[in-house]
Amino acid sequence: MAEGKKMEGSVKWFNSRKGYGFIKGDDNEDYFVHYTALSNGTFLRENDRVEFTAATTEKGKQAQSVTLLQKGSDLGGGHKERKSNEEEYEEEEMSEEQPEEESEEE
Repeated sequence: MAEGKKMEGSVKWFNSRKGYGFIKGDDNEDYFVHYTALSNGTFLRENDRVEFTAATTEKGKQAQSVTLLQKGSDLGGGHKERKSNEEEYEEEEMSEEQPEEESEEE
């Protein structure tokens, strides 16, 4: 695993039930983030500003040692709106898993 440099970015999405998500770095690259990269008691939500160490692994780019800098809600987004976006993502994910059932119902 190649250690990278410290950088900042914004959380694109994070599913707390599954324990992972993605951060868009200020370099415009997407970084996978796993809950093990967070400090105990830290929860990420969409649009949160974070600092992290960018690493390149055999599985791709990952965010490690993630620190919350500013909550997305402090930047103008509301928690209620972020929650609905997460639910929307989960609905899309469910529909992708069952495309045959959808076509049979039509």
